[in-house]
Amino acid sequence: MRSGMKTTAPVAASLTRSKQHACQKTFPVAACWTCVVALTCSTISLGGSHQAQTAATASENDANHSASAYYVELELEYRVKVSALKPGDILTGRLSRDVYSGKSELFPAGAPVHLTVSKLERRKREPNDHWPGIVTLFTPRHENYPTIESATVSLSGGREVPLRVSLVSIIRKSELHPPSKAPHSGVSAATAKLKPHAPEQTVILEATGPTPEMTSTLAPTQPASSKAVQTSPVKLETGTRAQVVLLRSLSASKNRPGDSFLARLVEPVRLGSRIVLPEGVLLQGTVLKATAPRRLSRPGMMTLAFTGLATPEGGSGPISATLASAEVDSRSRNRLDSEGGLSGGRPGKAWMLINLGVTAGIAKETDDGIQLLIEALVSTATDASTAGVSRIVATCTSGIFLVTRHGRDVVLPRFTEMDITFNRPFVLPEAKEPAGAQPAVSGDAMTGSPAK
Repeated sequence: MRSGMKTTAPVAASLTRSKQHACQKTFPVAACWTCVVALTCSTISLGGSHQAQTAATASENDANHSASAYYVELELEYRVKVSALKPGDILTGRLSRDVYSGKSELFPAGAPVHLTVSKLERRKREPNDHWPGIVTLFTPRHENYPTIESATVSLSGGREVPLRVSLVSIIRKSELHPPSKAPHSGVSAATAKLKPHAPEQTVILEATGPTPEMTSTLAPTQPASSKAVQTSPVKLETGTRAQVVLLRSLSASKNRPGDSFLARLVEPVRLGSRIVLPEGVLLQGTVLKATAPRRLSRPGMMTLAFTGLATPEGGSGPISATLASAEVDSRSRNRLDSEGGLSGGRPGKAWMLINLGVTAGIAKETDDGIQLLIEALVSTATDASTAGVSRIVATCTSGIFLVTRHGRDVVLPRFTEMDITFNRPFVLPEAKEPAGAQPAVSGDAMTGSPAK
């Protein structure tokens, strides 16, 4: 009995030592896991705060950046392959619209422009709605795109004005209008269905300035005076149209209802011969509806509304305006309804053929794979006995793939040109301004609060 107790004591002591040793090994591991969890939580909180800060300052950055840049659009004289451009190549074209800065016209439409490719840079590919998701999945995420930093505008009299520019995109544009209920009088239905001619390549540039060279070539639109001019209130009637460009990209798949954005007026709004809204006026907009592309190839939908306006002279207030037309990529299938809502449009023949081809390939590979798997697991299985099971599995798999395909997205890239229509009258308040002066738009003017 005593020998048994003597034998048990060393065993108990060794068990106690092993437990203590295990605890000593476990404590550092637990401490390490605690540190990992703490670091992960802190990283998530920092990432969330960074995202919130980025979202809060996005509109402010757009507003500040738009105050020193203006919109330039030109059509190339000949078509070019963007991927084949090299540093040193020269592109020539003509301005497709007048270029304004405030109330002054800088360059008239039709003025010749020469662009020089500075270098090629690798940038992220812009999202679009041209191809189904299976093609986008295998498309490279980045592309080599030309960089244009300088341009020259030729004016009458042989004057040439250099510009500092930044290339936004080179696309073929088409104008998007709501569907008309009936053809115009005197136009037959067959003529109304004719497709327009192929669009020319359009170069969209973001220019900074105006530079001293540009200012010296301009004739003043107003007599210079140091005295303040008292302007009377101006009323914009319902139905007034304005041309604006987006200052950030929007899409039905990424944006949500309530998201805000900014747009900039690119051409002055006139009341008779008087300019009431100069170029550079900022408009605040809100995404009213946004539905991402859904299964069964149903397209995405998005509705925009313009709710605020701020003039460089300090006038601001709420407005109500909707989208009347937009210029999009000619390959886009977007549609615009009579209420200003955008939709991705129908998939199209090429879209459906690609999805059907991939579906057939999945069915074939699944059929062959299931047969090989069953024959490898069951020694007595034959091709005849496994054909039925493999076909059922292949049909279910391909059917699930086809049903889960999403429709086209609604994508509006940055600097998309749009026409908006005022849905109710807007009265510009009285403002005192020196003739010829164009003060910058304050950040508080967009929200309607008094400027500090």
